[in-house]
Amino acid sequence: METEKTNFIEEFINEDLASGRVDAIHTRFPPEPNGYLHIGHCKAMIIDFGTARKYGGKCNLRMDDTNPAKEDTEFVDAIKEDIRWLGFDWEDRFFYGSDYFEKTYELALKLIENGDAYVCELTPEQFREYRGDLTHPAVSPWRDRPIEESLDLFKRMRAGEFPEGKYTLRAKIDLASGNFNMRDPVFYRIRYIDHHRQGRKWCIFPMYDFAHPIQDAIEGITHSLCSLEYEDHRPLYNWVIEHVDLPSKPRQIEFARLNLTNTVMSKRYLRYLVETGAVDGWDDPRMPTLCGLRRRGYTPESVLDFIDRVGVSKANSMVDIGLLEHCAREDLNRVALRRVAVLDPIKVVIENYPEDKTEYFELPNNPGAENAGSRKVPFSREIYIEAGDFAEVPPPKFFRLRPDGEVRLMGAYIIKCTGVEKNADGSINYIRATADLETGNGNPVDGRKVKGTVHWLSAAHALEGEVCLYDRLFTRENMSDLPENTTYTDFISPESAVRLGGVKLEPSLAEAKPGDKFQFVRTGYFCLDSRDGRTFNRTVTLKDSYGK
Repeated sequence: METEKTNFIEEFINEDLASGRVDAIHTRFPPEPNGYLHIGHCKAMIIDFGTARKYGGKCNLRMDDTNPAKEDTEFVDAIKEDIRWLGFDWEDRFFYGSDYFEKTYELALKLIENGDAYVCELTPEQFREYRGDLTHPAVSPWRDRPIEESLDLFKRMRAGEFPEGKYTLRAKIDLASGNFNMRDPVFYRIRYIDHHRQGRKWCIFPMYDFAHPIQDAIEGITHSLCSLEYEDHRPLYNWVIEHVDLPSKPRQIEFARLNLTNTVMSKRYLRYLVETGAVDGWDDPRMPTLCGLRRRGYTPESVLDFIDRVGVSKANSMVDIGLLEHCAREDLNRVALRRVAVLDPIKVVIENYPEDKTEYFELPNNPGAENAGSRKVPFSREIYIEAGDFAEVPPPKFFRLRPDGEVRLMGAYIIKCTGVEKNADGSINYIRATADLETGNGNPVDGRKVKGTVHWLSAAHALEGEVCLYDRLFTRENMSDLPENTTYTDFISPESAVRLGGVKLEPSLAEAKPGDKFQFVRTGYFCLDSRDGRTFNRTVTLKDSYGK
């Protein structure tokens, strides 16, 4: 019998369960509410919630709002929406890190009383100067400040008696440690700033390295799963757990972050793109944010599939964005309804077809899906085809419409080009053609071989619309290492968002609702924009070159 596949995180958890260190699994997802979640956060979210789900455990949602800069309830609401979109639920376990400020402050006082923390007066400049290096220890002339004096100063820091930067609270660990995170790290700093939840109640704020293990332990978290940049912080995490009085002892395990080509995976840089107007907000369909992917037409199933294929590892790597696009195509091919859109229309007049006649041809909604059914598409004397499906002077191996050439109209007649009518400037006004009226509904005719098939729409029935052809945001694959004297906006692809008006759409698309997904035959996968309700956004093209 095939054994169930596990990753290294699950191997650690299995060991902890087998040894009796824990008897149930409890994880947490702790996003910082200072921006929208991107697909990198999605990996962490899936690991946190998915691991708990696999072991029948629990996963908390905790807003890491210990740093009030740029935090907002707008982001809190968006984070909740993204988590639910992917099919996860925190049930009744929703918390804010700032709700633990009072308890965290009390534990900091206890550290001072135990001689494990002190108030330091080094300025930020002095802090850097006295940090030391691999051969020289750090220095703090305030390390031996009397306990009572540190307690008094720390209480006055909370009372707002001192300006920002005047004092910090530092842990007393090891100024000579080879791990610089352990060289008496700062646990508290003074900041006079509005907090989205606490207002002006606090003017001292705990640093993440101090607050996070305390919050984990208070909530009974068994495994604190985090990205690889926190590996060097793990000794400090464990130090806090061991030196304060907490109800549990969580275990921190690190995994590699998700890095994706042709985009940026940093909230700071995504914010820069938004604030400079380089993109149309956090939900711009070119952005790697979950709201951007959702607006572009990605399904939650395709995102989950992508994260599953990427896997869980300890080594950082760059993932080809083509894999994400491949997952979208695979899922959309399964679920998207087929519809016709002519993006660059040119009119064809079928001269032997009655002017006052309309008939309907039946086309499948999705040939690959069970019970998808079909719909009827109107046909009349004048139709639109793609301008690229006609050539007056065809190149070699051109199997679409040409003078005196024949093509099959998808699901309808075979037509033959009999000439063109031109405007005064020499451009084509319309194409003249005749139809073999014995070939309707794709009926074959003995002895007739027609290689080309083109899509079409009745000119009398087609809707007028617009589409936006979205593509990769940046021309450069690796955006983490930019050349000198360049910025992110220097590499935005001019082809990343191309808007087309005057597009002809199948009449049934009048009933489309924002978020509905379609395959526009021979064109790509599209989604009706959730913001304006009229533009069809291209999710991905039909062609898939990933892995080839």
